[in-house]
Amino acid sequence: MKNYAWILILAISTTAAPLLAGAQNNSPADKKPTLLPGLDKQLVDTSADPCTNFFQYACGNFPKLYPIPADQSSHGSFNMVFNYTEYTLHSLLDKVAADNPSRTPNEQKIGDYYASCMDTSAIYAAGLKPLQPELDRIAALTDKQQLTDLLAHFQLIGVDAFMGLSEQQDFKDARKQIAAIDQGGLGLPERDYYLRTGANDEKIRHEYVQHVTNMLKLMGEPDDKAPSDARKIMDLETALAKISMDVTSRRDPKNIYHLLPVSQLTGLTPEIDWTAFLEQAGTPKITDLNVVNPDFFKGLNTILASTDLDTIKTYLRCQLIDGIATFALPKALDEEQFDFYGRKLSGQPEQRARWKRCVQATDGALGEALGEVYVKENFPPTSKAATVQMVNDIESAMDKDIDSLTWMSPETKVKAKEKLRMIANKIGYPDHWRDYSALKVVRGDAYGNGIRATEFESRRQLAKIGKPVDRGEWGMTPPTVDAYYSPNMNDINFPAGILQSPFFDPKSTDAENYGHGGAIVGHELTHGFDDEGRQFDGNGNLADWWTPEDGKRFDEKADCEVKEYGSFTAVDDVKVNGKLTLGENTADNGGLRLAYMAFLADAQHKNIDLNAKDANGYTPVQQFFVAFGQDWCGETRPEQLRLQVQTDPHSPREFRVNGVVQNMKEFGEAFGCQPGQPMMPVNACRVW
Repeated sequence: MKNYAWILILAISTTAAPLLAGAQNNSPADKKPTLLPGLDKQLVDTSADPCTNFFQYACGNFPKLYPIPADQSSHGSFNMVFNYTEYTLHSLLDKVAADNPSRTPNEQKIGDYYASCMDTSAIYAAGLKPLQPELDRIAALTDKQQLTDLLAHFQLIGVDAFMGLSEQQDFKDARKQIAAIDQGGLGLPERDYYLRTGANDEKIRHEYVQHVTNMLKLMGEPDDKAPSDARKIMDLETALAKISMDVTSRRDPKNIYHLLPVSQLTGLTPEIDWTAFLEQAGTPKITDLNVVNPDFFKGLNTILASTDLDTIKTYLRCQLIDGIATFALPKALDEEQFDFYGRKLSGQPEQRARWKRCVQATDGALGEALGEVYVKENFPPTSKAATVQMVNDIESAMDKDIDSLTWMSPETKVKAKEKLRMIANKIGYPDHWRDYSALKVVRGDAYGNGIRATEFESRRQLAKIGKPVDRGEWGMTPPTVDAYYSPNMNDINFPAGILQSPFFDPKSTDAENYGHGGAIVGHELTHGFDDEGRQFDGNGNLADWWTPEDGKRFDEKADCEVKEYGSFTAVDDVKVNGKLTLGENTADNGGLRLAYMAFLADAQHKNIDLNAKDANGYTPVQQFFVAFGQDWCGETRPEQLRLQVQTDPHSPREFRVNGVVQNMKEFGEAFGCQPGQPMMPVNACRVW
C-alpha cells in the first residue's frame, strides 16, 4: 500500500536505485564522506562568465572534483550530504546490530532488522521459499471473484497490483482522514512510457518485455512460455496506462479528488467486491472514499472482464516481485531487477553496496526509531533554534513580499497573510516518537521483517481513517536529506538530515546560510502559494480564497514561467515540461527571493557591510548567490536525466540555478551583468 497523502516535496535525487546487489559489501569505505563548506571556491569555474551561465560559474569544477560514483545515477551537493548521513547511520546501526541484551527495544528492532538485511548467506540460501506462500495464493486462484481478497491482502504487503489503497486528509475538510483508492499496477515509471512514440521509448519497452521475460524464467516459468507471457503482461499494462491519468494532470488537486459513495465505486468496477475488499484490507467501516481517478476504475472493470485468468495470475506474480522488500530477493532476481531499473532506466553502472541498501531499508521500515537515536547524537538544540529563527525571518520576508505585490488586490492579500500566519513549522524531528512495539522483528528473517514492517505501516495508515488528523505527524524520517510542504496540513517540514553543511552550518557566514538553507526554507514556504498550494486555505481545505481577477493575474504570471522553463533543453531533444515543473519552479524562484529579503534584513540588523569583500573576493550579496548556486552543483547521467524530465515535477539542476537568477535583477546587479545578457534578460518572470 502506498501512502497517497498529497505533499509537495523538494526533490534532490539523492536516492540511488532501490534495488539490491547479489554481491555483498559489509563495510563502508575507509574514508568517511566529506561535507562541503558554505561556499567552496574550488567548485567555481572562473573561466565561465556568471552573467552568461551562472550554474557553470558556481559549479563548473564539481564534476572534476567529485565525479559520479559508479553506484549512483547522479551526484551533487545533496548527494554528498546524503552519503555523509548514510555513513553516520551505518556506524550507528553497526553498534546496535550486535546481539546485546542491554539494547533498548527500539535498538533491538533497528539492529536486528539491519543485521538480517545484511545476512545475504541466509537470504540467498532461502531462495524463493519465503515467497512461496504468496505464490501459492496466486496459483490457487480459480475464479476472478477470488481476486477481491487477494488484491486486498496484496495492498497490505505493499503490492499495488491494479490499484493503490491509502488514507489521506479530506481535501474539502482537512480535519478528517478518509480512504482513497488510486490508479496503479504499472511496471514502468509512468503511463506515457507505454504510449510515447520514438526510438528511445520503443527501446525501453523492448527492454522491459525482456526484463519481464527474465523475471518469469527466474520464478520457474518454462523458457518457451516466458516470452509470450511477458508480451501479455506488456499488453495488460499498456491497457492500464491508457486509462491512467498523466503526471501533469495529477498536479491539479481538483483532478485527483472525487469523494464518492462506496456503492458508486461498485458501479464503476463491479468485477471487484469493494465492500469485501475494504473489509479484508482492514479499513474502518466507511460509506465513502476518494476515488482519485474514476475513469481508471471504470476502464479497469473492462480490463478485468476481458483478460483471461492465467494472464492475470502471471501479472500478479510479477507485481509481487516488484512490490516486496527488495533486500529479501534471491540473488538472480535481485540482479535482474537492478539491471533494468538501475542500469537501463537510470544509467547506473553498479549496484550500491549492501550496507548502504540495508541502511536505507532500516530507515524506511523503522525511520523514527532510527531517527530518535540519530538526532540525539547529530542534531543539537542549537541547530534547531538557529533554524527556527531563519524560518521566522523568511516568513517575515514573505509578509513584506505580499505587501509589495502590484498584481494582488488588498482583499486577497489579507487572506494570503492569514494563511501565512497559520503555517506550522516542523524542524528536525517530531515532538512525539512513533510506537513500534507492535512490530515484530526477528533476527535472521529478512523477508519476514520486510513483510511485517510493510503491513505494520499499512495498517497504521488505514487505522487513521475516520479519526481526527494528527497535525504533529511527519511524512519524512529525521535523517532524511530533504524537505517538504503539505497543503492539507499547511506546514513546512525540515528533517534534521538536511540541516547540515553546506545547507546550514553555524560556522558559515549569514550570507552563505541564507543562500543555502534560506533558499530551501523559502522554497517550501512558497509551495503554499504556488499553482497547487494556492488552491488550499490556511486550514488546509481545497477552497478558492482568491478574487477571480487575482486568480487570472496569478495564472498570467505563472504562464511566463511555464514558457520560460519549457524552452530549456534537458537532454538530447527532450525539453523541460514547463507545466509539470511549474510548482517547483515557482517555489525555487519565490524561495530565493524570500531568502534574499530575509538576508538583507538580517544584514541591516547586524550592521553587515554589503560592499565589503571576503578572502575570496566576494561581497556578502555575491556570497549569497554563489551559495545558492552551489546547492545544485553536480551532474546527472543522461538516462537518469531523461527519466527525471519525463516523470519528475522538478527541473534539472542547471535550470534550478539559471532559471532562478535570470529572474532576479538583484543577481545581475551584484555581478555587474548588463541587460540582455542570458542571466539578465530584459523580460523576466516573477510570481512571488
